[in-house]
Amino acid sequence: QVQLVESGGGLVQPGGSLRLSCVASGNIKRIDAMAYYRQAPGKQREFVARIRTGDNTDYAGSMEGRFTISRDTAKNMVYLQMNSLKPDDTAVYYCNALAVDDRSTYLEVWGQGTLVTVSA
Repeated sequence: QVQLVESGGGLVQPGGSLRLSCVASGNIKRIDAMAYYRQAPGKQREFVARIRTGDNTDYAGSMEGRFTISRDTAKNMVYLQMNSLKPDDTAVYYCNALAVDDRSTYLEVWGQGTLVTVSA
């Protein structure tokens, strides 16, 4: 079993910043990639950013330049620094991991989500 726990969501004013954190725990042999997705009210879940082995990163177009994803491999943690936040960034943000457990089973794991609200 591999679990993800997110933290760092909350209410922020437009133009403000917020940092999300996600920690993976359990019977982890290896984590190949960690990512964030988000789901706004009434919309489908969408990709935000991903960090892969070797610290290679990918961003959705609208987030690039405002959001930065990073990881602490030793702690099995990923961070999403969000700057210049807009009301359209309001959503539940989900952490995602592609991992291999101690039985060499390849897993895709989701966190429970953390709510980010951007409003004056």
